[in-house]
Amino acid sequence: MSRHSSVAAAYLGVILIWSTAPLATKWSGEGPGFLFGVTSRMTIGFVCVLILMAWQRLPLRRDRQAFAHYGAGTISLYGSICLSYWAAQQVPSGWISVIYGLTPLITAILSRVWLGENSLTPRKLAALGVCVAGLGTIYASAAHFGAHAGLGIGALLGGAVLHASSAVLIKRIDANMPALASVAGTLMLTAPAYLVTFALFDGHWPALLPMKSIVSILYLGIIGTTVGFAWYFHVLKHLSATQVAMISLLTPVLALGAGFWLNHEPLTGRIIAGTALILTGMVLHEWARLRPAT
Repeated sequence: MSRHSSVAAAYLGVILIWSTAPLATKWSGEGPGFLFGVTSRMTIGFVCVLILMAWQRLPLRRDRQAFAHYGAGTISLYGSICLSYWAAQQVPSGWISVIYGLTPLITAILSRVWLGENSLTPRKLAALGVCVAGLGTIYASAAHFGAHAGLGIGALLGGAVLHASSAVLIKRIDANMPALASVAGTLMLTAPAYLVTFALFDGHWPALLPMKSIVSILYLGIIGTTVGFAWYFHVLKHLSATQVAMISLLTPVLALGAGFWLNHEPLTGRIIAGTALILTGMVLHEWARLRPAT
């Protein structure tokens, strides 16, 4: 398989995984609690990655640049995902992908500051305004989903900022290492952090562990973490940070559909309108890339 084909296949794979991961995230925390769900996921993922590393006889770099790369990845795998797991228990799962749809704009802002990219134009600033209007529309519906729904949206927005920050920093560090080694090194820092967090704030084997939660944890640990993040680091290595962030433009509709059909999550007029505004803002943001060449 050529490099172009492998990057395209990985890109599509990340889209499919990220479209189903929000619902699996919600299910994995129902019963055992979100900290048990995310800690189990990362531990399983770390073990799987170590097995693959040994099978492929792939060395793990330990130089200063490599650890800077792992630290940048940890911003997403620990900070962003931990916030998302907590938020998934407060809001419908599809909202995770919708809020993370703001990632390309956040990435453009951070790329301007950290990478010196000319990523903010009047059109892109207008796109930001449309997206903020969409976010406000969704936030207005939060009151119907419980007292913590507004906090859940805030947590997701914070997670999106951390995820975008991680991607931009990885591009800035430019460690140029294999995708699997990137995941292994990042999980080497992330998995112990989750184990410590679980020990401090929970520390008990869950009294209720439904089969749906077990399957979701295994799916997220083996596929979502091991395969998904290996593909993510692969495309991030070969594409720009903004191009990778475009994945977030494609996943919200699929994730909302999965939540609606598989978990009976409501799709109100406000949610649809807010999602449409965010997606419109994303299209406006990437219009020059999306329009046909003339």
